[in-house]
Amino acid sequence: MKQITTTLLDELTTRAQQSPRLRAHHNMHPELSDPTQRLAVAMEPGTYVRAHRHPHTFELLHSLRGRFVVLHFNDAGEVTDRVVLGEEVKMVETPAGVWHAVLSLDEGAVIFEVKDGVYTPIPEEDYMPWTVAEGEPGMEAIIAWYAAAQVGERFPGL
Repeated sequence: MKQITTTLLDELTTRAQQSPRLRAHHNMHPELSDPTQRLAVAMEPGTYVRAHRHPHTFELLHSLRGRFVVLHFNDAGEVTDRVVLGEEVKMVETPAGVWHAVLSLDEGAVIFEVKDGVYTPIPEEDYMPWTVAEGEPGMEAIIAWYAAAQVGERFPGL
């Protein structure tokens, strides 16, 4: 029986806090070629999830601990949906092909993710054009904007 325990959440949090990316994950699927990806991801505030899409699959997110801003965007980069996962909303599903980003609001936050298909890195064309790669100048400004972005807004300068 596979389980996610409080001890595992604590271990993931410790690993995320020690990681340069401020993230750590625990796969429930046995290998990356599994047809369904399911994993717990510890995400500390300040970690950067570049706005992206998955053309081939939905993405289901559930807060195991802590709060997360989940944003959806249209093709022009305008926020179409915003929710704080882990408050009133406990789970959210992003449909296939929808641009989205996630921001951790709390130390020790862990999210559970499910999506179809074998693991494949996100190709450049599936990242929002106005975003920067992780570690590049401008990343901190995008993270700060995610925290405040509201429906109908676009990243400054678009």
